[in-house]
Amino acid sequence: MLAWLPWIILTVFVFLWGLQSVKALLNGIWGPNIPIEGLHRMVLKVPPVVATETPEAAVFAFNILSMTGTGILFAAIVAGLAMGFGPLALLREYGSTIHAVRLSLLTIAAMLGLGYLTRYSGLDATMGLAFAHTGVLYPLFGTLLGWLGVALTGSDTASNVLFGGLQRITAEQIGLSPVLMASANSSGGVMGKMIDAQSIVVASTATNWFGHEGEILRYVFFHSIALAVLVGLLVTAQAYLWPFTELVVGG
Repeated sequence: MLAWLPWIILTVFVFLWGLQSVKALLNGIWGPNIPIEGLHRMVLKVPPVVATETPEAAVFAFNILSMTGTGILFAAIVAGLAMGFGPLALLREYGSTIHAVRLSLLTIAAMLGLGYLTRYSGLDATMGLAFAHTGVLYPLFGTLLGWLGVALTGSDTASNVLFGGLQRITAEQIGLSPVLMASANSSGGVMGKMIDAQSIVVASTATNWFGHEGEILRYVFFHSIALAVLVGLLVTAQAYLWPFTELVVGG
């Protein structure tokens, strides 16, 4: 029971933080929206990316209380106290964890920043229009794009930020469901998780198999790309073939 306790507490907190009523309550306590001066509504998206000329909003939603990560932090504190940790011990563990993942956090933050840069510079729109020329093969290519994003960044979230706008724009250009291609970006990304540098380092560290990261990469690379292609083929079927098309929400 003690071993399962942190996961039970985590499940409860993540469930609560996923409720819209809880999010609304927390945002009512603290959740300011801060327009970014010099950028807010200064970038215009024009056809064929959008139907009509539209200014791009640049608003920083500082909804820190309703963020899922805040719920996870509270779950960790409650679980630590329930397992007998004192406040000082929790602080020590928290500090050592931050130190251990500091480079990963910087990498993820940098990739999230790059994702917003591609959005406001118009790079995602330009790439989206270019990828539209792949035509009927785009569901496969789009899935592999998500795989590549996670393989490079180590984060499905960062990959979605980086390529999410591109996936939506391309899908709209060639008549596919934006929901399907956004999901394909995330699903393909999961298959790239096993070959990203962060995951391999964590695996070698957790198993005390130091210095064998290259061997792990070579062993799992084929599995990773094969699974990504299979997901891409499923997405292609969901895009064009009945009854798979019925699986797409709003398709």
